[in-house]
Amino acid sequence: MSGSFRLFAGECTTEFEGTGPRARLQRGHVVCLVKPDDTVLVHDADGYQPVAWLTRPEALTVESDPVRIVARDGDQRLTVTVHDAYATSSVPASAAGTPVGSCPGCGGTLVRTKGGVVCVDCDERYGLPGDATVLEETCDCGLPRIRAERGAEFEVCLDRDCESLDDAVREAFDRAWTCPDCGDDLRIIRRGGLLAGCDAYPDCETAFSFPRGVVAGTCDCGLPAFRTGSGSARCLDATCEAV
Repeated sequence: MSGSFRLFAGECTTEFEGTGPRARLQRGHVVCLVKPDDTVLVHDADGYQPVAWLTRPEALTVESDPVRIVARDGDQRLTVTVHDAYATSSVPASAAGTPVGSCPGCGGTLVRTKGGVVCVDCDERYGLPGDATVLEETCDCGLPRIRAERGAEFEVCLDRDCESLDDAVREAFDRAWTCPDCGDDLRIIRRGGLLAGCDAYPDCETAFSFPRGVVAGTCDCGLPAFRTGSGSARCLDATCEAV
């Protein structure tokens, strides 16, 4: 699990200290939610926006007898004092996203989130290219397969240790093009990101970030031209204006 939600419901006094219109004292029957990243949200019966909150504070303490939640961040301080508690609980929390399959390790649900694919039960996490499509087809290892465009359309396992997208791109395009500065081969390498870099490095430091999209001809400069997801064309050299 990614952590737990801590929930406090009751008649509470909420005091926010700091600059701006949020600095005020309030009392009422509210629900206070403490998220796994220590963000504190206080909700009342009106509207969808919390009446008081402090996002990812530097420090958080939860005191008892009476129950007090104190969050501090710089010169801001949010204090929630529970005078009459109706409910207190701690429940599991995980990432939420679009279901894309089942976890082969624990059988839990895999969901696609902003950062990749994660199991909501065992918290196993897999990185995912931002433009990738998660397919219904599964790999022999039990994980979903993905589709991504890197010079061509590739379908590989979600787990890069099982089947690497980098390896697929390398097999297809390593030494396929020549360096425009020295004429040596361009190699497919990963250095911070996926690159087409000159084989003569460090004597020649020419390198190009490998773009998303499929190769759709040759640029006037001699390098490959890529058709991107939007349908536009771009050169391997992002600074080239010849396309």
